[in-house]
Amino acid sequence: MSTRVLDGQAVAAAIRESLLPDVQAFAGAAGRPPGLGIVLVGDDPGSEIYVRNKVRAGSDSGLWVDLQRLPAAATLDDLLAVVRRLNGSDRHDGILVQSPLPGSMGKGAAQQVFDAIDPAKDVDGFHPTNVGRLVQGRALLAPCTPSGVIELLERSGIAIGGRRAVIIGRSEIVGKPMAMLLLQRDATVTIAHSKTPDLPGLCAAADILVSAVGRAGFVTPEFVRSGATVIDVGISRLTDEATARRLFEPGSQRLADFARRGSLVVGDVHPAVFDKAGAITPVPGGVGPLTIAMLLKNTLTAARARRAASLG
Repeated sequence: MSTRVLDGQAVAAAIRESLLPDVQAFAGAAGRPPGLGIVLVGDDPGSEIYVRNKVRAGSDSGLWVDLQRLPAAATLDDLLAVVRRLNGSDRHDGILVQSPLPGSMGKGAAQQVFDAIDPAKDVDGFHPTNVGRLVQGRALLAPCTPSGVIELLERSGIAIGGRRAVIIGRSEIVGKPMAMLLLQRDATVTIAHSKTPDLPGLCAAADILVSAVGRAGFVTPEFVRSGATVIDVGISRLTDEATARRLFEPGSQRLADFARRGSLVVGDVHPAVFDKAGAITPVPGGVGPLTIAMLLKNTLTAARARRAASLG
């Protein structure tokens, strides 16, 4: 069986290209481009890369992207003060606070920050108001990664309605909103997690399997029905040679890349699944680019809604 690799890079590029005329039209009507405020606290290397990619993609798409930096020693009150300022800004249509936050801010800091963002500017879709709207099927701003997965499935011609979908992971960021979006498109959805009995057996019944647990190679062939669509949302930085040799065949390009760099970015899905799935997303190059594309789309959506509200 020939497995179809779902190209997230190509779909994300198509989404960004489709946004260009709408961004230009908004800028012409409003006298300014849509504005996105990104707040980065500290100097986490992974966050630096993610933010750099978001700033570049937003600027290339015609958005005004304002990166606000805070030192790692910043307090939660410092961060909330920045959020309040951006809430009151007429130039900022969207606000994104990059995760993870420094541990010094305390447990529950991220949720406090999400709660403080104006729901009309919440381009991550994490505010309780937007979560409630998502559950009701009327979200204006839905979480970017699950929305990107839906775009990928629909643009790739993969049927959702009437299909059995299993999601591994119950996070507020991916698992739960992913379930809502699939359910709203008439899939029969199960959310699985660490306490789920016979996890491989449950997953092997799925037509669409979404994994978002962040454990390298966790989803092995026994989890996958032959011909199923497998969406790998997990991202892990692999630095252990023994694990790399367990995952990748001797002489493979990925193993050679590991030997050269000393690390690899990998997903939840074991490479052996590629021989069994009907369609699959790679890591990198699968879901990641779509998350950024949907962030830009949400920013334009927020800008339009805010302008319409201001015009009455």
